[in-house]
Amino acid sequence: MSKKWIKNALIINEGRKYIGSVLINQDKIEAIYEGQWSKEAEMENADVIDATGKWLLPGCIDDQVHFREPGLTHKADIGSESRAAVAGGVTTFMDMPNTKPQTTTIEALNWKFDRAAATSVANYSFFFGGTNDNLEEIHRLDPQRVPGLKLFLGSSTGNMLVDKKETLEKIFGESGMLIAIHAEKEEIIKQNIAHYTQLYGEDLDISFHSKIRSAEACYASSAEAVDLAKRLGARLHILHLSTAKELTLLDNSIPLEEKRITGEVCVHHLWFTDEDYGKFGNRIKWNPSIKTLADRTALREAVNNNLIDIVATDHAPHLLAEKQGSCLKAASGGPLVQHSLVVMLEMAKKGIFGYEKVVEKMAHEPATLFRIEGRGYIRPGYYADLVLVDPEKSWTVALENILSKCGWSPFEGYTFHHSVDTTFVNGEIAYQNGKVNDEVRGKEVRFNG
Repeated sequence: MSKKWIKNALIINEGRKYIGSVLINQDKIEAIYEGQWSKEAEMENADVIDATGKWLLPGCIDDQVHFREPGLTHKADIGSESRAAVAGGVTTFMDMPNTKPQTTTIEALNWKFDRAAATSVANYSFFFGGTNDNLEEIHRLDPQRVPGLKLFLGSSTGNMLVDKKETLEKIFGESGMLIAIHAEKEEIIKQNIAHYTQLYGEDLDISFHSKIRSAEACYASSAEAVDLAKRLGARLHILHLSTAKELTLLDNSIPLEEKRITGEVCVHHLWFTDEDYGKFGNRIKWNPSIKTLADRTALREAVNNNLIDIVATDHAPHLLAEKQGSCLKAASGGPLVQHSLVVMLEMAKKGIFGYEKVVEKMAHEPATLFRIEGRGYIRPGYYADLVLVDPEKSWTVALENILSKCGWSPFEGYTFHHSVDTTFVNGEIAYQNGKVNDEVRGKEVRFNG
């Protein structure tokens, strides 16, 4: 049937918790009924999903994933990682441009859209990569199709460093689009590498990663970008904030809709600290690096006080074989999209965040920040991107339940105390009872520029 009633769930939406039912008609939410529903006769023309004892949340929107297609599909692809996404309650993703070829031409961008239409279980969009020489392509972009431009202001996977001052001035001043940045100061990183290799040689273990990709490297790059954005009037979004000092660049005194400078934190920077390197090794090697306990504490507080606007993953799969070696050689990044929601719910269970705050930062505010049409909230007329969570079902991450193509997770062996029961993408059941419905296809999301 085209209609579905999700009956008697605890709805967590827009700062409230209440028992209610939601009517889905084809791909949209038609109605929301507040209170315990008992009028079975009025449900005769719809499939009924009894959600008693479960929570109903809007689907998560992840603004930063690396699904590795094209060119790196030995470790991930749009199809495989979108399956992991819906298993984790993520119904919309925005993929990054450092693939092979890089998404720095309109042709490469269109290829990704076509590929996602054919293979993605989740809704999708794609950032366009800025380089030192593709300003003409940037001017050709349709701002309703892409969430923004991605600039690497420090080198990371894919060699897309933008380091020409003239180019940065033009992109910030002329593009008219949101600019999302990877902010690490390349000169500081190089100085740190030279310093530590001179002292200890080339074979540096993982404990040196946060010393090399230091808090100073992050802050210097972020501060320069903020200055540039303010001077030229650009909308700037700082990805994967990892330090307490960078939070001084953000403002929580105005509504998100009015902010020109916004910030994202990723779940791994909220969960791990540099004290965890001894246990997890290169499995928790990311760029930017995991920082100190004090940094993590500040980041958590910034989520709660709205200095940080959204929570995402920077899902970046590599094979474990690629994660071997010294901190200078092991690949940076790891799979996170399947576990981001349960990680945040786990922290909420521990009292670090409120459950309403998790929904706000993973669904509402990504939709608001990127001006996404009809998603991110449980509202009549919005797309039925929804997640049913079982708050009483514990489960342990293990090889057999990991869906990312790379086949591992930094959370292996951890027992979470909430589970994703069912994920709806545009009203269709994309995931239920541990199984992905591979017949479902997500939609291209649209932006109100």
